[in-house]
Amino acid sequence: MTEVFEQSPFDPARERRIVIIADWLPPDFGAVGQYMQMRARGLAEQGHDVTLVGLSTEAGSKMHQERGKGSLTEIRLSARPVPRGSLLRRMLWTIATNLRLILAALGPLRAADGILFTGSPPFLIHLLVPLKLLWRGRLIYRITDFHPECLIAAQERPSRALSLLLGLTNFWRRRVDGFEVLGEDQRRRLAVTGVPAGRIALVRDGSPVTFVPGALVEPLPADLAGKCVLLYSGNYGVAHEVETVVRGYELHHKRGSGRVYLWLSATGAGAEEVAGRLGTAGLPFHRSSPVALEKLAGLLRAPAAHLVTLRDSFVGYVMPSKIYACLESGRPVLFVGSADSDVDLLARSAPGAYWRVSCGDFEGFATALELLADQCTPACSEPM
Repeated sequence: MTEVFEQSPFDPARERRIVIIADWLPPDFGAVGQYMQMRARGLAEQGHDVTLVGLSTEAGSKMHQERGKGSLTEIRLSARPVPRGSLLRRMLWTIATNLRLILAALGPLRAADGILFTGSPPFLIHLLVPLKLLWRGRLIYRITDFHPECLIAAQERPSRALSLLLGLTNFWRRRVDGFEVLGEDQRRRLAVTGVPAGRIALVRDGSPVTFVPGALVEPLPADLAGKCVLLYSGNYGVAHEVETVVRGYELHHKRGSGRVYLWLSATGAGAEEVAGRLGTAGLPFHRSSPVALEKLAGLLRAPAAHLVTLRDSFVGYVMPSKIYACLESGRPVLFVGSADSDVDLLARSAPGAYWRVSCGDFEGFATALELLADQCTPACSEPM
């Protein structure tokens, strides 16, 4: 689908003991935790002794199992959901949660040959790097999302406090042993902060599910049966474009053919805004919660096409990981976002129909919906 990617820097012969720190682990919904659990299992099977530390909305637990040539220990800390209504409360939650994760992993961290941490929860770098003298292992930052850049991109006005935090974060970044980025756009962003190119490896996520020919396809909701359905699945947050989708969809239904119907199987602030605005405008759409991982492959084969969006200010700071499974599903993709994003790089090199619409191009989005509708058939919900 794309160029040959660089490999993760861990070697079982040199770095037997690995610690991975993430946020919400399955069955809780969270792309980072989902991928880190897959990563932990893969490393264990290759011969590493892996400790995965993350969060759970249920009771805390500890589980150990032998896997392949190695072993996996999962430590789950019971935690409350992120308080998203207040930036101050969210920051306090992040600080307290990061401290809990470090303390829970303290023993394995001190014994580890390699430590992999992510951008979720954010700002772990401000604990792990200053304490680097305590760790014997190499410190690898899988920079899933850039923080505080994401906070800055979401602000309407510049914040001096966030600018100072960014300066401190870049100071610590230059002292991390190595980075894993999700795309070339993230590599470019990281390079300009002063991180040497030799410390940056491109290690993509890939699809979290496998699509087996003839496997069960999730049925469309009753109100979408027989329709040409465009699905947005997963998290629809502040990094994802809303305005172009809402206004372009309205043009399609009020001035165009109105043949495409939006299905939001999503959570997040963006999903709430899209649903609210479409409902107020009296436009047809269907809203449901994200599905469990074991049902995801069937869900992604159900629609005529997939919708992926990203605001221009977040390009290179956020990589919508859903793009991998969307492409693997074999369904066309409609991307609202910049050609500078790796979403466009991946989608252009994949087989099948693909349309890209720039943020703010409402007419272009409506036109793309007409092109999608022209490809739909009454059996568009059946496997292609």
